[in-house]
Amino acid sequence: MDSSARSGATGSSNPRAWIVAGVAVAGVIVLAEVARRRRRWLRGKSSPPPYSGAFCDRLELAPPPQPPPPAARQQLPDLTFAVSDNFEIEGYVAGFGNPDWKRTHKAASHTAAAVKALLKQGATCVGRTVMDELGFGVTGENLHCGTPINPASPSVVPGGSCSGSAVAVSAQLVEFALGTDTTGDLRIPASFCGVLCFRPSHGVVSTLGTLPNSHSLDTIGWLARDPHILSRVGDALLPAAACGLKGKRQLVFADDCFELLKIPNQKTVDVIENAVRTLPYGFQPPKHINIGQYISSNVPSLKEFCEPSTKLQEGKSALKALCTVMLLLQRYEFKANHEDWVNTVKPKLGLEVSTRVLQAVNFTDDNIKSLYIVRTEWRAALKNLLKDTGILVLPTMAGHPLKRNSKQRLSSEFEDKMYAFVSIAALSGCCQATVPLGNHNDHPISISFVAAHGSDKFLLRAILDMYSAIQEQIVLASKLALPPVIDRDVDTSELLKEKGNNSFKRKQWSKAIEFYSGAIKLNDTNATYYCNRAAAYLELGRFKQAEADCDQALLLDKKNVKAYLRRGTAKESVLNYQEALQDFRHALALEPQNRTALAAEKRLQKHLRSLGLEWLFPWVIGRMETQQQQRRHQLRTPMDPLVSLAASFLSAFSPSSSEQGTARQLGGVRAGGGQVRWEQQEEALALWLHHFAACPDTDWPNLERCYTRWYAESRKLLA
Repeated sequence: MDSSARSGATGSSNPRAWIVAGVAVAGVIVLAEVARRRRRWLRGKSSPPPYSGAFCDRLELAPPPQPPPPAARQQLPDLTFAVSDNFEIEGYVAGFGNPDWKRTHKAASHTAAAVKALLKQGATCVGRTVMDELGFGVTGENLHCGTPINPASPSVVPGGSCSGSAVAVSAQLVEFALGTDTTGDLRIPASFCGVLCFRPSHGVVSTLGTLPNSHSLDTIGWLARDPHILSRVGDALLPAAACGLKGKRQLVFADDCFELLKIPNQKTVDVIENAVRTLPYGFQPPKHINIGQYISSNVPSLKEFCEPSTKLQEGKSALKALCTVMLLLQRYEFKANHEDWVNTVKPKLGLEVSTRVLQAVNFTDDNIKSLYIVRTEWRAALKNLLKDTGILVLPTMAGHPLKRNSKQRLSSEFEDKMYAFVSIAALSGCCQATVPLGNHNDHPISISFVAAHGSDKFLLRAILDMYSAIQEQIVLASKLALPPVIDRDVDTSELLKEKGNNSFKRKQWSKAIEFYSGAIKLNDTNATYYCNRAAAYLELGRFKQAEADCDQALLLDKKNVKAYLRRGTAKESVLNYQEALQDFRHALALEPQNRTALAAEKRLQKHLRSLGLEWLFPWVIGRMETQQQQRRHQLRTPMDPLVSLAASFLSAFSPSSSEQGTARQLGGVRAGGGQVRWEQQEEALALWLHHFAACPDTDWPNLERCYTRWYAESRKLLA
């Protein structure tokens, strides 16, 4: 065998060669697997984020390059932002949340001033976001673009009107976002999505290049996840004159507003107070006030918008009046801006938005000057309260948001509280910052800080100083075993209501009335208590009292179907058929399938056709016309029904001798009426109506028997 063959045989049998080859192959395999996994990881990192529905237009506006020294460096380099759909961008049509608006308007020739200022400072605009149509609405739902997904709580709505901007920030699609705030349009979605928000003082940031909703209330605000970015955006947009003021700051807690929440104070007020205590310097001891009472005492022109109330309820009435003025001002100015377009185009709008737009377009400006006077007085009063170093602390929202795709609408109670909170800054034009405070019952909660008009940088600096301490206290509060929120008065009044319900079920009507009356004394703002007492009054035949309670229930809750039904029953029982029919139709408008209202409507229409009330009771028709001219929610002066019915019967029928005895009986009851209380006479009338309704109007013998039975039962009642 030659030498080459011998060497090949030796190499093939050498174990070291095999080991080296195996290690090499294993190394290659390991390196290939590492590379594969790295590519897979990189693909995961660069994959697009899950769909959020935040954007309606994707675009990119790049900033100019960083200027060379000695020019100042850009304040927002490498930060991305989005703007809501009412900001104009050169070459694009601002949609205002509605395709009909976009279709009927041209592309903008200039970019909004605020967007230009941010681009100049190095930020990049990456798109426009979804908003509620025309800047109305508070849920964030858009009939045309859909509802953006709330990253903080996907099962609920994100809030509006600037829903897309809040979602884009919360989902980490951008570092910050712009929007306009009129009546809470930024603060509401910030609260629902768990992000920071800043609403600057009215007029401090130019709104040039934005589509207006209400120019006296519109402000350009911004949202962010990081308080430092929130402050840097403020440095870029706020004028240098709006500098932070020196001096120890003092927090002023609006205690009456926090009492309206169903969130424990340990998660709101206590968090802020404990955070301030941990700070080494810069804050005075906090102060607590009733902001509603302060408004009532310091805004005199507001009194004409306040509903009648007790001394204890003055504060709540003033808060409600304040938000009423805000909404009326919004309607007036929206009408001035967009009435022609709405009437000409007749845009397709969502249900909630269309209701608000119609209210605005149909608004009459009879007392518009008073709205602006209230606005001026409230700004001066708030400036006097806070001065240069005060910061008002109040809740941002009244409760949790609605479920997505829910047919349920916001209750009037929720809306009243929500608008009361947002109107404090909106109507005064003061600056407000919203800070998230973690979660309660799996939903984000937040708190707001309001400073005097023009103190924008002062407030931003205070938020920056407090933020870390607040986050520490949120963590501590989340570990506490919190007691349930108990309002003692409300708790006792609910107990009395339940006792009243039990008495009602046992047919103890008078006892039920006592319990309901006790509940009303403790809490006179609950429509259910009045409505339940009205039901007990109906069972006793005390129709005037039942109608008065229903009037009060409807003052508190205009959508209370039971109140309409019971008031209709009371009016029907005293032959006030026309107004009774209107009440039952109101109930049907709210609940079209309500069987009681449907049956009542049919019954009353039959009565008006077959009983010939226009011929039988001319006095009833005259009384109806008089009552329709009076205010519907005022108690009417009681009249003696027995005297009127007796006289009307004698004049309308001219009864023969066979009925003379019954007529004398009527007169006999009337003659003793001087000794009879009005409630007893009213119950006697109820019995008369019951017997009369059972007898045909043409059957004189039966009519006489009905009157006779009524007289006998009435004498027993009045004995």
